[in-house]
Amino acid sequence: MVLKQLSILNYKNIVQAEVDFSPKINCFFGKNGMGKTNFMDAIYYLSFCKSHINTPDSMIIRNNQDMCVLQGIYDYDGRTEELFCGIRHKQRKQFKRNKKEYGKLSEHIGLLPLVMISPADTELIQGGSEERRRFMDLIISQQDKNYLHALIQYNKALLQRNTLLKEQSRDTSLFEALEMQLAMYGEQIFQKRKLLVEKLVPLFNQFHQQICCSAESVNLHYISQLEETPLEEKLRNTRERDWVIGYTTSGIHKDELEMKLDDALIRRVGSQGQQKTYLIALKLAQYSLLAQQGTTAPLLLLDDIFDKLDAERVAQIIRLVSDEQFGQIFITDTNRKYLDKILETMNHDFALFEVEQGCIKPLKEA
Repeated sequence: MVLKQLSILNYKNIVQAEVDFSPKINCFFGKNGMGKTNFMDAIYYLSFCKSHINTPDSMIIRNNQDMCVLQGIYDYDGRTEELFCGIRHKQRKQFKRNKKEYGKLSEHIGLLPLVMISPADTELIQGGSEERRRFMDLIISQQDKNYLHALIQYNKALLQRNTLLKEQSRDTSLFEALEMQLAMYGEQIFQKRKLLVEKLVPLFNQFHQQICCSAESVNLHYISQLEETPLEEKLRNTRERDWVIGYTTSGIHKDELEMKLDDALIRRVGSQGQQKTYLIALKLAQYSLLAQQGTTAPLLLLDDIFDKLDAERVAQIIRLVSDEQFGQIFITDTNRKYLDKILETMNHDFALFEVEQGCIKPLKEA
């Protein structure tokens, strides 16, 4: 899959832009705060119907404007896909595929697979367990509609059970019905998350070794209450305690994904450079898995990832992503000269752009 053209109107600080891309490598240069990340976020939005950093739609529309529009034209392995997104203040956003509006936005997830690596990824290591669950869910949901359905239904049932607990309800039949749903959907989610981690770890280690050429090993350890007890039984046993506390304490919404360097949690022992290398290798493993199991090559977005990495690691990352297994790539950086030297060694088509005050200008020469 290739993004051929992107049109933007009033997306964050980007007033208006219409950009044609190289089918392989696209590099965007500019100082911090000029709009490079906003441009990448617009590409992300067309894949996931939301911002990469979960910016509310009301804050996506440029200041003092009524609406924002994104339009993307994709070459999807020989056929053309046109995506349109229109966002207005206090109105339901429009999302259209080939001029036909989606009934539910969840129908769109997975059509345009994408992996983004950015400074915001540090939350995967430093943030709470919710961030790591979201990471697993995003990977699986792009290729498994049944998983996405199970996740949506689980969260609906969880919300209803929590409402009953807050209202101090003692309706046993309602609790039993909701707990049966939570157990059914929770088991599906648990099994698929477990399988994901098993498949991801060897790829993760492979990319980590290629980037840093060290003896360090990386690992992911998936922890779930469902390893010990069937969820329906656990929910029944904790119902009284949950009633006192006012929320559901058991289930896959409490799962954790431990991120380890050698045998220790990387958030405790890893330097900034080690954590950055860890996250880049993890996201490249995510890309590789999506590419192997999906029907098309995902887009790869590398947003300002080279800071705090030495020249050797940067060059190795560029060489890695230039491999044939990777499809179309978008890279942002503040240092044009540095990347120019690397791109000169590549035997792939590439395009260069300058970003200044929300304006994107193509550059003809490196």
